[in-house]
Amino acid sequence: MNKNILIVEDEPILREIMKDYFENEGYAVLEAADGKEALALFQAHDVHLIILDIMLPELDGWSVCQRIRKISRVPIIMLTARADEDDTLFGFELGADDYVTKPYSPPVLLARAKRLLEREAFLAPAGERLSGSGITIDFSSRTVAIGEKQVDLTHTEFEILAYLLKHKGMIVSREQLITKIWGYDFAGDDRTVNSHIRNLRAKLEEKASCIVTVVRSGYKFEERA
Repeated sequence: MNKNILIVEDEPILREIMKDYFENEGYAVLEAADGKEALALFQAHDVHLIILDIMLPELDGWSVCQRIRKISRVPIIMLTARADEDDTLFGFELGADDYVTKPYSPPVLLARAKRLLEREAFLAPAGERLSGSGITIDFSSRTVAIGEKQVDLTHTEFEILAYLLKHKGMIVSREQLITKIWGYDFAGDDRTVNSHIRNLRAKLEEKASCIVTVVRSGYKFEERA
């Protein structure tokens, strides 16, 4: 089945370049020139990944990301002309999975998109379930539940929790998480990982203490009563 990529970019030339690269790799491409059009297309189609510029007419990329995250865990790559660390962290706070600064290399952007679309394969085969401290991860439906209550995680938050739970009791360094979740070419740093962990803990609520910070080493998942 073809994967549908939604490209949200108000500059026609950049949008066309990205479209060509993705279509040449066999992906189906949907195009939006502004935030409102992006939301309409997302609601009308089965979208597997979004490439989302921040500076958009009608509705900016921040707002689009925030609205989509209320209803979906679809992977989102944010595009920005500003190499500002605070902007990057804010994007991750809103639920973005990756961040690319303009000017960028289309092949690198394509590689990052492929990584997001395929990365869950290394975690567990479809149908496997993991559990610990009342938290259950179902890989076939890609859902997380605490008892009977479903927890709405972003794509990246799901991957981080799954990796920590799969290595329960073991210390996982930030470098390991960056390599396994984002890939070797990821331009982020420890603050990126910390931001996602903070968001994940907030959503786990009373189970947040299961994710333990090991000073100068990383994180680990510990069983809690």
